[in-house]
Amino acid sequence: MNYILLALCMMVVTYGVRLLPSFITDKIKISPKAEKFLNLIPFTALGALIFPGVLSVDASRWYVGAVGALAAIVLSCIKRMPTAVTVIVSVLVTMLFFL
Repeated sequence: MNYILLALCMMVVTYGVRLLPSFITDKIKISPKAEKFLNLIPFTALGALIFPGVLSVDASRWYVGAVGALAAIVLSCIKRMPTAVTVIVSVLVTMLFFL
């Protein structure tokens, strides 16, 4: 029973921390530069999480992950493919070079 109470308390605290900014942001005026900065944080965090994985796909062949990342960059920037197509094609390219 203690674990259930602990899990419920952690759920309430986590939900409160996520809910609180939604009430505060309506009352605060943020400059356009600060808003742009805050909007770019998720992309930056995602890049920081993905980049080490790109380099560690295969320790002996570092280029395997780099080729997959390059395919994703080309498809997303140059060809303007949908995200799902970009992910699937880059995974397939990585698998092809891995084999």
